[in-house]
Amino acid sequence: MGRIFEKRKYSIFKTAAQNSKVYSKYSKQLYVAAKNGVPDPHANPVLRNIIERAKRDNVPSHVIEKAIQKAAGAGGENYQSARYEGFGPGGSLVVVDCLTDNNTRTISDVRSCFTKTGSKLSASGSVVMLFDHLAVISFTGNDEEKVMEAMFAADVAIEEVECKDGTVTVFAPPGEFYKAKTALLEAFPGLELDVQEISFLPKETKQLSGDELALFEKFLSMLNDCDDVQEVYHNVSRS
Repeated sequence: MGRIFEKRKYSIFKTAAQNSKVYSKYSKQLYVAAKNGVPDPHANPVLRNIIERAKRDNVPSHVIEKAIQKAAGAGGENYQSARYEGFGPGGSLVVVDCLTDNNTRTISDVRSCFTKTGSKLSASGSVVMLFDHLAVISFTGNDEEKVMEAMFAADVAIEEVECKDGTVTVFAPPGEFYKAKTALLEAFPGLELDVQEISFLPKETKQLSGDELALFEKFLSMLNDCDDVQEVYHNVSRS
């Protein structure tokens, strides 16, 4: 398929929030998923997926339950998604996804991170077009043929299946995420998924070193310290 996914180690392109932010990050995501759908994970696959990821990141059950209960009540916050794009230190490409109840505060915080590191915000769509927006599902295994058969039987329009070093990774369009996940769980009973997310993968990577790399790491740390920032995607390879 010509995408050479094996050269894109997606785990190094997405920067998770710092440990001190994890609870807040998932609380917002759980609240939004429950508020926009139904507060029942059995009837809301988006909510169910976030709960699974939260548990994997050791978020306590009471934090998860509190966020869902809050969404089930009347009123509450009105969070909106916000995406900012730009060029970071060393000409790196950066996509910042936020959940906010105050756009003015959020853009001010994100802009400050860019300005203080000599980075530059860009117009919407100018950077994200250099990434592939894909569902990524990864697990331990080596039976690529059985995975392909499961995807075909479930009529899942996958982009690529990669089998390398004892890990199978399925790449699919974002809209196929839940169908692909369901097909895999049915084909492999008891399967534990290491990665299950919709992500941005860079079409080309960039190597930084020395002062540029140090400034880039500082830039990421500053972004992750912003309360409204949920995910940061970039094209810098640390290998």
